[in-house]
Amino acid sequence: MTGCSPRSLGAEYYRSSALSLAPDMLGKVICRKLADGVVRRYRIIETEAYFGEDDTACHAHRCSTGRARVMYSAGGLAYVHRCHMYNLLTIVTGPEGHPEGVLIRGLEGYDGPGRAGRALGLDLPMYGSPMSPEGHLWQEDDGCHPEFTRHPRIGIPYASEEDRALLWRFRVSEQ
Repeated sequence: MTGCSPRSLGAEYYRSSALSLAPDMLGKVICRKLADGVVRRYRIIETEAYFGEDDTACHAHRCSTGRARVMYSAGGLAYVHRCHMYNLLTIVTGPEGHPEGVLIRGLEGYDGPGRAGRALGLDLPMYGSPMSPEGHLWQEDDGCHPEFTRHPRIGIPYASEEDRALLWRFRVSEQ
């Protein structure tokens, strides 16, 4: 896109529902500012939505305290959490008081949320930090709107069969 520069997505962007933002985040660029000031940029190729206390796959389903407490915040915060030996990124979305978020499941060149987290250099102290260029992580929109496919969510054996079957995992279509 000649003459267009990427724009950083502000807090208002994240106040929408995870169900609409999960597919919308595909093709966006996630940025990570390192301690030395270097910024790494990766295009998002796979996401997964989590939506409210009734969603048995959502960390807030069982408890509103502990690691899930940030999900009750207004959208626009990084929920960095550990799963097995990996740090994962779920971006908190929606209004304050309704726990929801979008898990970043894949980046160009990095399939899976663990590999994406490793590429981004996620650290647990990033938990609750704003998705903003003033912080560690943010997203940019450079106008890329790829075709995508919908799939059942995966990696959530503790969730109900009904919630696992929801087509809330989104992946950029193969070209």
